[in-house]
Amino acid sequence: MCSVFRRKSREVRTAKILVIEDNDTMREGMVEILNRMSLNVAEASDGKAALAKMQRESFDLVVTDYRLPGMNGIELLCAAGGLENPPQVMIITAYGSIELAVEAMKKGAIDFITKPFSHDEFRLRVTSILQQLEALGRISDENRYLREEIEQHYNFGEIIGSSNEMKAVFRTLAKVARTDSSVIIYGESGTGKELAARAIHKNSSRGNFAFIRINCGALSEGVLESELFGHERGAFTGAVRRKRGRFELADRGTLFLDEIGDLPPSTQIKLLRVLQEREFERVGGEETLRVDVRVIAATHRDLKKLVAEGRFRTDLFYRIHIVPVTLPPLRDRIADIPELADCFLQRLAARLGRAPLSLSGSALESLCAYAWPGNVRELENVLERCAVLCDGEAISAQDLVIAPAEEPGQLAVDGTLDLNAALARVEREAIERALIRSGGVKTECARLLGIKTSALYYKLEKYGLGGK
Repeated sequence: MCSVFRRKSREVRTAKILVIEDNDTMREGMVEILNRMSLNVAEASDGKAALAKMQRESFDLVVTDYRLPGMNGIELLCAAGGLENPPQVMIITAYGSIELAVEAMKKGAIDFITKPFSHDEFRLRVTSILQQLEALGRISDENRYLREEIEQHYNFGEIIGSSNEMKAVFRTLAKVARTDSSVIIYGESGTGKELAARAIHKNSSRGNFAFIRINCGALSEGVLESELFGHERGAFTGAVRRKRGRFELADRGTLFLDEIGDLPPSTQIKLLRVLQEREFERVGGEETLRVDVRVIAATHRDLKKLVAEGRFRTDLFYRIHIVPVTLPPLRDRIADIPELADCFLQRLAARLGRAPLSLSGSALESLCAYAWPGNVRELENVLERCAVLCDGEAISAQDLVIAPAEEPGQLAVDGTLDLNAALARVEREAIERALIRSGGVKTECARLLGIKTSALYYKLEKYGLGGK
């Protein structure tokens, strides 16, 4: 099972959406996004099959590709308009043009979107359409996502684990989801901070509105401010039109600020104002905009240390550090590896069109013995390589030995080596590099490796390595 938690069933009227796309990967991706929005989703791969579905049951919204076998999207739109309960139709195409957009709208399409588009853009378009339909009375008020607590269990979708460490995390997420407070999620890279943020949003009162994310460390200062707050036309070179920022897009929903520890000082001041007063101006603009946004932040850094060093504002820290959530590294919840591996292998087999995959006892033992510096993300990557390259249906310890490792922390090692010896070599090299970077200071070395100092002492003695 890929999800630890399940929701208690209850009869409710949710929006019904039909997705029509002949590209299997594209269709499955859109269906997955809509399923995560807790919508009632059906699918079809061609126009005739879709029309047959619409004749048998009613849909609130049809999302259809323009180019389809047998019947294109506009022909399908016209056919749907003749039904007893015609749905609204959104046209998707990789062959967008003004003429096609105008034709689609004249024929009654409610929206038009051109490939390629991001998951967030698709979610926002669908959410906006459903809000319009709800406002018009087309969808019952019960379309609001029902959130019911079952003991402490919430539907946390992609987050997997039944260890005591993860049970504690789930209990915290369940409590946090009931509130509208700001949240800060701490955790190493690959531990699932964005998944936790999405889970909080989905199970909150804002779950039917937008979840917008931005990586604060991936953009330059000027670009970051434009992305967060938007800009007016002519605000700077290249600003040829007005652009709405992430805060505007997230109005009534949730804004996820990933790697907030990398936020530049000037942007910290502007963010503090939004959190305090819920208002801001676009870059180059004079109009003051008000928004209702819940902020969830995340970082792999020690924010208290950054505050002490003067690199992060104290007042901003206390604004976002209302409800802290810490995600444990994978090495601290080894008991979850079998469940994680099983779920990943199920997904990979389905995606690759393979027979169900499994792990041999020795392979699972090797996975549980590894330190996983890249955490859950690294585990998934390793299993994907195995699923692609192994010949049988059971992954053996030998299948984990794929290619020479390019840097410490990778599980892949020279195929001629014994696996345990290879893992030991990778671990020793990682410690040696950390010792060099830390100047031989053991406490700093342990911090770089993400392990306890006591564990480092043991490993130093094991490998005959020194340090201060």
